Amino acid sequence: MVKIKVLMVDDEERFRVTTAKILDRKGFDTILAASGEEALEKMAENPNVVILDVKMGGLDGHETLKLIKARTPDTPVIMLTGHGGVPSAQKAYDTGAYDYLAKPCDVDLLSAKIKDAHDYATKVAYIEKLAGDIMIPLERYTQIPLESTVRDAIKALEKAMRHLMATDRLMDTGHRSVVVTNLDGSVAGLLSPQDLIDAVRPEYLSAPKPAMADSLQYSAMFWQGLFTSRVKEIMDKPVRDFMTAHIPVIDAQANLMEVANTMVSLPARRMLVQADNADVGVVREQELFYEIAKIISSS
Repeated sequence: MVKIKVLMVDDEERFRVTTAKILDRKGFDTILAASGEEALEKMAENPNVVILDVKMGGLDGHETLKLIKARTPDTPVIMLTGHGGVPSAQKAYDTGAYDYLAKPCDVDLLSAKIKDAHDYATKVAYIEKLAGDIMIPLERYTQIPLESTVRDAIKALEKAMRHLMATDRLMDTGHRSVVVTNLDGSVAGLLSPQDLIDAVRPEYLSAPKPAMADSLQYSAMFWQGLFTSRVKEIMDKPVRDFMTAHIPVIDAQANLMEVANTMVSLPARRMLVQADNADVGVVREQELFYEIAKIISSS
């Protein structure tokens, strides 16, 4: 395999040389530059990826990045800094940096980022979408007002399903969940299948376990008919009692890795998408799954 050629730019000699040696041991072909000015000269050696320190004498990292992108816009540049923050990262992003990492940087992370940057630059990439591109718009969801009952929610959902079947548009687009709205049209919550399943379970099943002598009351053999009676018990209660009211919010301009990371970190299976502080849609784990499939199919 052809080695990935990395231009390592840093005015700290010890860091520059040590990191280069480690990258060489990991199979990279490393070129060194001690300043932004030298880095511009070394660009003649056509590195595949540039590792660029932010704070340097002479041309700093941001100025050097701007000049590199003007000459070779397709060369990915990873910024390294020991003095950075959000404004510096935003500036690097706006100028075209591929990534922005803090020093000291774990060399395995740096190695992985170099490979990602090289792959991104050398392959015909699937055009990655944003949260707003893959979300289900609110108008495509079944919607009910906040004062509705569970029975109202099911009737509205059945009506929507009949319409989709009649128009041959029955797709997995979120119609198994119902959007609950406030008077101003904003989203008050979501009533999902999981919410209803949780609602039909008797509260005592979620309570602390009783003593061993009383555990027979939990025996599933005595539950025949309990599911039906619980459904009838909750069907005329307000949806606000059972809906998920606190839905995680993500901006429509968020990239898909931010969507994925937020879903996993919270965790959450769906999130409310906002644009200009207005509710515009819902993005679910299904949409991310579909994008994974599309990316694989296009590769």
